[in-house]
Amino acid sequence: MVAIDSTPRVQRTDSIFFPLMAIAMALVVFVGFAPTFYLREQFNGPPLSLLKIIHGTAFTAWIGLLIVQTGLVAANRRDVHRKLGVAGACLAVVMVVLGTWLAIDALRRGLSPPGLPSAVAFFAVPITAMVGFSALIGSGVLNRRRLAYHKRYILLGTALILGAAVARLPLAVVQSGPFVGFLITDTFLIAMMAYDLATSRRVHPATLWSGVVLVASQFLPMLIGGTQLWHDFASLLT
Repeated sequence: MVAIDSTPRVQRTDSIFFPLMAIAMALVVFVGFAPTFYLREQFNGPPLSLLKIIHGTAFTAWIGLLIVQTGLVAANRRDVHRKLGVAGACLAVVMVVLGTWLAIDALRRGLSPPGLPSAVAFFAVPITAMVGFSALIGSGVLNRRRLAYHKRYILLGTALILGAAVARLPLAVVQSGPFVGFLITDTFLIAMMAYDLATSRRVHPATLWSGVVLVASQFLPMLIGGTQLWHDFASLLT
């Protein structure tokens, strides 16, 4: 019996699946932030601070780069992909710095969305997201020569930071509680797991580890946000 090499088939399906996932993420970001960022003037949105403008621009650049990078791999232009990857790694660092800075700014101004008891409790949400994002994107960079690992870490690392966009989607069901928002975000993880099963009959290890980090980033803030240790940490920054 002659073994059939499924690698070319997987590569062909990867060239469709990963760009589509990137585009889907971009749509979530655009719809979620359209009233307050992208189409703020048309929606008469609130004024934005310089920090929010810079942060939103960097976040948009990351999503745009994700689309470009997945498209370059699909077009077999890995030479350009690798060159842009250096810029992507630098942009990821900038995003972590800006995201942390924005979180500290919100903490100092006492800001928290409805449903959370305090700004200190909310502070755990973006900080946990930045830690999770750093872990997954860092893993993607370290595994840049292991393509199957690399692309999953980068894609699901991006999914991890979609929470703010998902929470702003104009859907009544999103406002019913955080678990609905978690489920929408986790749709990208579920899609990745389903794709793994369909193409290789097993969930890829990078998908599993990314799922652990993603789900942990959603539930850890609830566990640590109200603790005295977290309040003591937050007080050092105010």
